[in-house]
Amino acid sequence: MSLQDVKLINLPKVLDERGNLSFFQNNDQIPFELKRVYWIYDVPGGEHRGGHAYKDLQEVIIALSGSFDVVLHDGKEEKVYSLNRSYYGLYVPQKIWRSMENFSTNSLAFIATDAYYDTQQYIRDFEEFKLLTNEG
Repeated sequence: MSLQDVKLINLPKVLDERGNLSFFQNNDQIPFELKRVYWIYDVPGGEHRGGHAYKDLQEVIIALSGSFDVVLHDGKEEKVYSLNRSYYGLYVPQKIWRSMENFSTNSLAFIATDAYYDTQQYIRDFEEFKLLTNEG
């Protein structure tokens, strides 16, 4: 995989004077079958989250509240996405290193994946990640 496989997904918006609504269902808006969701919140100022890649797991990252940066690396180059709208999802395919930083106060990161939690999926050493991606 490369950074060219990463994409911003514009999620549906239902506009209403009482408040707006966005959603995804099944794999109509996201490019995989949903297996697990999790969220990251109460991140202290200056802290980073992530700092790993997945062997065979795809995900969509959404800033449900506040803002944060997602730093992606494919083993050769790096790109930063600033997420701050709840109707945009960032699609990140497998074998892309990712970390999250610059969390605003009360930010809420929502992540949807195509696999159940499995510690064997993680690549946590960046040098090992670079070796794996440059071999493939």
